[in-house]
Amino acid sequence: MPAPQYGDYQYEIYFDALDGVAPRFPVDAASLERKAAEVLPWWVHSYVAGGCGDEGTQRANVAAFSRHGIVPRMLNGAYERDLSVDLFGMSLPSPLFMAPIGVIGLCSQDFHGDIAVAQASARTGVPMVGSVLMQDPMEDITPHCGDTPGMFQLYVPRDRDLAASLVERAEAAGYRAIVVTVDTWTTGWRPRDLNTGNFPQLRGLVLQNYFSDPTFLKRLSAPPAEDLRAAVREWIGIWANSLQWGDLPWLRSLTSLPILLKGICVRRARDHGIDGIYCSNHGGRQANGGLPALDALPGVVEAADGMPVLFDSGVRSGSDVAKALALGATAVGVGRPYAYALAVGGADGVVAQLRAILAELDLLMAIDGFPTLADLRAAGTVPVRT
Repeated sequence: MPAPQYGDYQYEIYFDALDGVAPRFPVDAASLERKAAEVLPWWVHSYVAGGCGDEGTQRANVAAFSRHGIVPRMLNGAYERDLSVDLFGMSLPSPLFMAPIGVIGLCSQDFHGDIAVAQASARTGVPMVGSVLMQDPMEDITPHCGDTPGMFQLYVPRDRDLAASLVERAEAAGYRAIVVTVDTWTTGWRPRDLNTGNFPQLRGLVLQNYFSDPTFLKRLSAPPAEDLRAAVREWIGIWANSLQWGDLPWLRSLTSLPILLKGICVRRARDHGIDGIYCSNHGGRQANGGLPALDALPGVVEAADGMPVLFDSGVRSGSDVAKALALGATAVGVGRPYAYALAVGGADGVVAQLRAILAELDLLMAIDGFPTLADLRAAGTVPVRT
């Protein structure tokens, strides 16, 4: 018998059904979102599902994948596939990772979603990129990741001492890279949330990395438990900074960990000590009217000139992952689908969704004749008229 492959997950589902065991969770993102809308508090669902402006860029991110087609390469002996990648010294079984979601902690029924996601990461080998916006302190998350390495996403605060403290804590907690988001020093115009006044952070939610940080606490006249509104006002005043290229050497000096810039920017990054690029437009949540992230990916890969390029925005399936890889991405992040899976089924739901995405990716490679990710990238994609 051949070695187990991700695509074998479909047989688990089919054989369970023969014994009268129906699938616990849908395998597709659209069905998960419908179920999540039924169980999430309206304000959490609105925050996760919504985008910027009329959400045109969010829709364009998803639609962009339909304009790319993968050409099969038959008779290549793809009976077994190798999906493994090496990323900054991390040996990963697949190119999939979980993108940072600042309210993921609120997406589980117990409001400890960061921990549930870490548990799913441990069970699947799919890394999580933990957002600085957590419902539990970062030190409480990594023990649940098991042997699966994780990364830490940072909005660089205006207070440099606080930035240094957060990075130092992340390194001490065992995160293996720092992802610096550069397109979110203020929030974008989000009508879904504006129409209801819905900003969870202003209620003190997902701020535990700040409320547990000694440098942040020094800025307060009273602990958050005694004066939450004052703590939140202090946070909103310093939580993120509009970085400039000249800030990168200082940022580089804070840690020996690899640093990635998250956003569609690359050409000068290498000169400032950056180790990788994370091509993303924040899933359409920050600026409406821009180009889909997938359309920017080939240019980012070319400009990166060998640096690892991570990608997210609009990824909904294993075939989407395959197309991003074919366009040159080193690793591909899934966002909203795992948030919806968490809402529907906790850690078990996330595991099921990650396995479904990997199964579809693996089966596409098997059927189209790509034994390795290198083969898939070499084939690239062709334009599809829609």
